[in-house]
Amino acid sequence: MPQTIVVKIGTSSLTQPETGSLALSTIAILVETLSRLRYQGYRVVLVSSGAVGVGCARLGLTERPRSIALKQAVAAVGQGRLMRIYDDLFSVLQQPIAQVLLTRGDLVQRNSYINVEQTFQELLQLGVIPIVNENDTVAVDELKFGDNDTLSALVASLVKADWLFLLTDVDRLYSADPRSNPDAKPISVVHRLTDLKELQVQIGDRGSSWGTGGMMTKISAASIATGAGVRTVITDGRTAQNIEKILQGEAIGTQFEPQSRPANARKRWIAHGLVPMGKLFLDEGAVQAIRHAGKSLLAAGIIHVEGEFESQDAIAVCDRSGEEVARGVVNYRSVELRKIQGHQSDEIEQILGYPCPETVVHRDNLALMNES
Repeated sequence: MPQTIVVKIGTSSLTQPETGSLALSTIAILVETLSRLRYQGYRVVLVSSGAVGVGCARLGLTERPRSIALKQAVAAVGQGRLMRIYDDLFSVLQQPIAQVLLTRGDLVQRNSYINVEQTFQELLQLGVIPIVNENDTVAVDELKFGDNDTLSALVASLVKADWLFLLTDVDRLYSADPRSNPDAKPISVVHRLTDLKELQVQIGDRGSSWGTGGMMTKISAASIATGAGVRTVITDGRTAQNIEKILQGEAIGTQFEPQSRPANARKRWIAHGLVPMGKLFLDEGAVQAIRHAGKSLLAAGIIHVEGEFESQDAIAVCDRSGEEVARGVVNYRSVELRKIQGHQSDEIEQILGYPCPETVVHRDNLALMNES
């Protein structure tokens, strides 16, 4: 089975920092690299930012739009221009491409998620490189990925990728921002995300002036991808040819080692496709039962309910500190759970006055999150 790689390139790598215009040489190198990888037998997906940045340059705007309506209009202008450039360059190398625009809503409904998954598989089977971006023109705040780092990680999970490359404007992860701190130390390998605390990594939350994703979003994306069994690499977007060297075993950039891949397709959808509508906080016993014994979630282990949600909505399952342990599809409304939290299952019918499921979240509808 050929390996599948997902490559995400950000606006800061695609554009000139001084003017915001396209960095054509960078795009050309990226196109050549991905085409060579396809020739070598890899299945390739490109997640490309840049529609808003390109739209700004096309319209003569000097700063990124702040209002949603203007951003969506600018994205509509820029996306067409960006795809034309990609198509022109890939066509020279006789590499077919396809545009895939997604919103988070496309992954929330199970049927839609499966349709998207099948579309990707057909494109990859045909030897096409799908070029993916968030559909900024129609996305609403409630169903936005927020940044293309997150989108790329979810796509990597969806296509069961072996590698996710996050191309950015620094060559790897550092203990601090190397552009402002001369004492920043490079980090080559992250075995578990908890290692970052031990390495005293300082992660800023500000992206570049033209993009939306800083290093914090890349760490978050690495958490999603490695939890889905995808090896993740942060490296310099200006030298895309390094992707080939990394695949050949060279120690370039920062590699995040993958966890075991979820075997159950439904649980992969629950973990990475659904958007939680609320949170359930558990006592230590319930956390251990879910995490280590594979048990269903019962009302007795719930100590707090946050948010308003309906039965069959997605919820985040957290420990006392708020760390997300699992994600699941809940059998109760939030108003019901506030009445029965902490109670034994055989008490629920008496409290609510009608027959109810024994489990709050059945183990078949409960997906453990990345424990790293």
